[in-house]
Order: sequence, then structure tokens, then C-alpha cells
Amino acid sequence: MGENQMKIVRSSNDKLNIKKQLNKNVDGKQQVAFATLGCRVNHYETEAMAEKFIREGYEVTDFDNYSDVYVINTCSVTNMSDKKSRQIISRARRKNPNAIIAAVGCYAQVASKEVSKIEGVDVVLGSRNKGDIVYYVNKAKDEQKQQIVVAEVLKNKEFEDLNIEEYQDKTRAFLKIQDGCNRFCAYCLIPYTRGTTCSKNPEKVQNEIKKLSDHGFKEIILSGIHTASYGVDLDGNITLVTLLEDIEKIDGIERVRIGSIEPSFFTDEVIEKIKNMKKLCPQFHLSLQSGCDATLKRMNRRYTAKEYEDAVNKIRNNLKDASITTDVIVGFPGETEDEFNETYEYLKRIKLTKTHIFKFSPRKGTKASDMPDQVDGTVKEKRSKDLIELNAKNESEFSKSLVGREMDVLVEQEVPTKKDIFEGYTRNYVKVEIVNGNEDMIGKIVNCKIEEANGDYLTGKLI
Repeated sequence: MGENQMKIVRSSNDKLNIKKQLNKNVDGKQQVAFATLGCRVNHYETEAMAEKFIREGYEVTDFDNYSDVYVINTCSVTNMSDKKSRQIISRARRKNPNAIIAAVGCYAQVASKEVSKIEGVDVVLGSRNKGDIVYYVNKAKDEQKQQIVVAEVLKNKEFEDLNIEEYQDKTRAFLKIQDGCNRFCAYCLIPYTRGTTCSKNPEKVQNEIKKLSDHGFKEIILSGIHTASYGVDLDGNITLVTLLEDIEKIDGIERVRIGSIEPSFFTDEVIEKIKNMKKLCPQFHLSLQSGCDATLKRMNRRYTAKEYEDAVNKIRNNLKDASITTDVIVGFPGETEDEFNETYEYLKRIKLTKTHIFKFSPRKGTKASDMPDQVDGTVKEKRSKDLIELNAKNESEFSKSLVGREMDVLVEQEVPTKKDIFEGYTRNYVKVEIVNGNEDMIGKIVNCKIEEANGDYLTGKLI
């Protein structure tokens, strides 16, 4: 384990106070609390880190509670993400000035020096060092020294295998199968925070899914940074499709979802192979970013608006009730009014289920941050508002199209604010509130008739 140690800012007397606090827990267990920013992969990795602490005798507590250790799993996708990471670190320090504070993940990866200088930070771990979190937390406590361990992710081709054995949610489970990205889009830091693409061994994926099935899970979400590239670094012609084919054979699992994916994945050959898969859910997050070819080219996206639309049509023509969501960036450098209008009309025409709109945020170290013709903030705000309004119409139209239909729903829980009403998700990932449900349905797939569309959820009755 390579490391670069720096002396901690606080005095050794403060550190002695930490040891006294750790010994004061009534049940003898040290407390650890987690805060997670960013993507599904980060959330998966937080669960895995929590398990490592539990195995070492720690007890997990809520982040708002007093704790001996605070772990902040940071994100660096935007400047705001960096700011939020710093704010959460400060929150932890205020909760317990003597706690061990560990900042891990993407922000720690790309700005380790900056993070190490934040008051109270004792451990700085990069994106591919999370498996060693307990070791370095204990090391910082025992040696009274700040621990900074940040690997060069662009040179690290190995998948960090963080497994989860005990999930809190017993209906669906996230499974990280891929990390990193080889795309180097003009606006994105991910290759520098996560490294180039690497994949989890397919046999390990299948074994983990079998364990999840044995624990009662019905649904698996295959997650990654660039999920479609799964297998490109492995020998033996392994692809995401071959993995899906293997998962089809695993008993107990009834649903499989794929995380964010690109349009180039949906070739005619792939469509032919997946259209008859019984477990693959017809719900895809298909990254767009812009409906204008000129903007896409500046972004270094490797498809055209037509190629994206062709992929959408292939999915809709071959997978019944397919739901397609996306991301769009407004105000990318050089985006003229005409280019934005082209994106607006494009989204109006293809009518995606849901569009997540982001205002461009320049990230230092990316090509886009130095591009000319940066767009004014007020213009970004207006364009964002226009697309949010359009998205609301498209989302409502899709929801209303399901009224009167019979749909299978995986029931997850009783609605916290509505007694005797239970909620779950359809195969195409639309939330349904079941008005005549009961606790026995939780964790089961039931058939419902959809009676009403209510904004971001449907109301249905058990058949």
C-alpha cells in the first residue's frame, strides 16, 4: 500500500482526546457515519465500505449523529459537487471536532492536496483505494498522522472488487460491474477521477447475483461509470450482452436493469439478442447531452443526433413499454440560440420519458473549461427552465399512456406518509402507489391495474 503521509494540522493532544472518546462508547463499539454524494456507483461503494467497518467491530450510525469516524464519499462532477463535499466535511467536524474524518472518492482523487488542507481531514483516499478505508482510518488514529493515498488511476487497470454481503433493501440491489471511462468528453473529469475502463470478472458477478438471489432479492441493477464498455478489458469476447445472457439463467432473480448507457450499444445484433430476454427490464438511461450535432461535436460525444434517435426507435420498436430517460447539458460553450432551439425541438419530437437538465459547469482540467464563447449564466437559467417545462409535459404524457393498463409492480414499502398504501416500481421503472395493498406484498411482484397518473407516480389497484 503506497502512501504519502503528511503531519496532521491538529495537535497530538487533540488526538489523545480522540482515543478517550473512542473508549467511552457504552457497548464498546466505535461509531462510523457515512455521507455519499454523486452516482449510484458511489452509493454502492459506500455500502461496501460500511460492511468493512462492521466486520472490524464498528457500528454504523446516522451522519447527523455524534460519531467517532466520519467517511465522506465525495463527488467531483461539478464545481457544486466539490463545494458540497467541503460543506459536509465541515459538518462532520462540527459534530465531533475529535473525530477521524476520511474524505474519499472523486474529489479526493483530483484535488488531494486541496482536500488534505481542509481542517479536520485525517484520511484522503482516491477513487480506487476505498477497499483499504478501515486500515487507513485506524492507521491515522494510531500513528497520529494524516494519511493520503491516491493512486494514479489512468495507469491502474485493475477493477477494485468491493463486495456487499448484507443489503438493507431486500427488494432490489445495485451491483457494480464496471468502473472508469475511455471517452474523455470535453466537459468531463471522470477519466481523471475514475481512470480508464475496467470490469468485474463475470464469474464473480454471477456468484454475487446468486448470493443476492439466495437472500431474497428479485431485482438487480448493473451499475458502472460507462456500463456499455463492460468486458472490453477482459479476455474471451466478454461483453455486457454475454453477461446478460448468463444472468438470464440464474434462478430467483426476476428483473435486471442496466445503468447509464450510450446509443452506440444498441446495434441491430444487440437488439436481436436482448429483445426476448425475460429478465431485462425495458428501462434505459440513454445519455444524450445535446440534440444538436455541432454541440455534440464540441463535446466530443461519439454519435450524432440521428444515431441517437435511431437507437431510441430500435428500443421502442422491439421492447414493449420501453422507458428511456436521458441527461441534457444547456449552455455548453458556443451553444447559440439556434443550437439550443435545435435541441429543444429534438426533445419535443422524440418525447423521452424523463430528461435530467444540467447547466454547464466548467471543470478545471477539462477541454471545455478553456473553450471560447462561454454562455452567460442568465441564458443557461432560461434554457434550463424551458427544458424543465418541456420535460414535465413529456413525462406527464408518458404516465397518462399507462392508465388503464395492467402492469407488474415490485412492491418495496408502505408509503411513509400514507397509511395502508404501498409503493413499488413497474418493469419500466414507473412508481406505482397501490391503494389496496398489504405488508405481505413487500418484496413480491404483483399485478396491478393502473387507474390514475399523478405527476411522478401512478395509482393502481391490486388485481
